[in-house]
Amino acid sequence: MSHKTIYQAIYVRGRGALRRELAACLRTGRALRRPRREVAAHQPRIPNIVEISEHPAEAEDRAVPGHWEGDLILGKGNKSAIDTLVERSTRFVMLLHLPNGYDAVQVRDRMIDTIHTLYFCDPHSPWQRGSNENTNGLLR
Repeated sequence: MSHKTIYQAIYVRGRGALRRELAACLRTGRALRRPRREVAAHQPRIPNIVEISEHPAEAEDRAVPGHWEGDLILGKGNKSAIDTLVERSTRFVMLLHLPNGYDAVQVRDRMIDTIHTLYFCDPHSPWQRGSNENTNGLLR
């Protein structure tokens, strides 16, 4: 039985108290699926960026360490921020706290201080950095 079958049984067939009880056991605790939205193509905001779709094959199969994924987690009301960096092969996680709020310059400077080379995913494409998204979900 696959995980998709289990989720489908909970989302589609669950009823009343049983559904709430099953949903509480899920990692996210969500009883309903979130729909995926279509994102319009737009221009990258960072000049000379290396898109994640251009990364080498060894990054995809996680055979060689040194390939990182990054994301920014915002707190309630966007008053706090944590930058997360996950190394794809070892799954090593680095959390960069941004105590005085955040802006693009602060995030950039913290990342540069921590890691000098990163591959960037396409904007609004979380499926390109699954390890990082999973880590963010666990951290939340």
